[in-house]
Amino acid sequence: MQKLKMGVIGVGGIAQSRHIPTFLKLSDQVTIEAISDVNEATAKSVAKMFNIPKVYSKYQDMFDEVDAVTICTPNKFHAEITIAALEAGLHVLCEKPMAMSPEECQLMMDVAERSGKVLSIAYHYRFMKNSKVAKKVILENEIGQPMVARAKALRRRKVPGWGVFTNKELQGGGSLIDYGCHFLDLSLWLLGNPKAVEVIGTTYNQLSKIPNQVNLWGSFDHESFEVDDHVTAYIKFENGASMLFETSWMANIKSDEESLSISGLTGGVDLFPFSLNQVKHGMLLNSEADWVPGEEDPSLPQAQNFINSCLGVEELIVKPSEAFQVSKIIDAIYKSSETGQSIRL
Repeated sequence: MQKLKMGVIGVGGIAQSRHIPTFLKLSDQVTIEAISDVNEATAKSVAKMFNIPKVYSKYQDMFDEVDAVTICTPNKFHAEITIAALEAGLHVLCEKPMAMSPEECQLMMDVAERSGKVLSIAYHYRFMKNSKVAKKVILENEIGQPMVARAKALRRRKVPGWGVFTNKELQGGGSLIDYGCHFLDLSLWLLGNPKAVEVIGTTYNQLSKIPNQVNLWGSFDHESFEVDDHVTAYIKFENGASMLFETSWMANIKSDEESLSISGLTGGVDLFPFSLNQVKHGMLLNSEADWVPGEEDPSLPQAQNFINSCLGVEELIVKPSEAFQVSKIIDAIYKSSETGQSIRL
């Protein structure tokens, strides 16, 4: 069987906890040939930890060794490294979000199209069991035409106190671009990827500016905190559908909440937990699943889909044009909050 030769660029937390262990589990399909990080000591430590043969301080130096790369750097470098890898003839799996701006996303897509190589973005919520079942239910017309999505991605007092998550220059934003983007992507996918035409949004960062803050995920400097910690938005689509959206790192709520529901013309679906809600035979029926098929860890099917797409045996599930739409909405939410007006797309 042909194996994909993989390189990993940026070997911080997400590479160590998700991508590298996942690829190692799929050793019959992929081999990790090399890793690269600007912190050479970290790269050498990770290589030793996972028994990876080659370490490079400059990511370009690994390009001749691999068929594909997984990019796990801060958001600022997603576009630059993706474009360089594609131009070198490599397939690319890039961590979310796609890039810092829609303009960067467009450049990435243009180069991917010219190169003929696979480009995907790591929106792993699509690969969760409940997400895939909900997609199947919607495609089989169990809820009719989807009309309204209600998405909440809320953490109670959990600003990431590590890495560069609160650095606006390197990340471009906070809770929205880091966490809420997953629920924007998942909602759009379930709605059938309609084109967004108008966005109104509000971003906040007052909660995290309070000194001596209670935070369950480590400490951070409230004085230098410059990204959003809470965001709300309303999004309208070309086909008449709409979305109510909220995300937060710092919500004053009883407990974390991840919820997504889609209402259609003849029924609806909730994802966490899964429930199919219908009107049939003159009754209101709610069907909850006692068992949902599929992998518990969405990282495995995500990696398998990328590998198989690179090998030409499977269709890519997260397409760059779809990730581009997510980035356009994120950008519009930020602009709407800055201007105090809705943004037409």
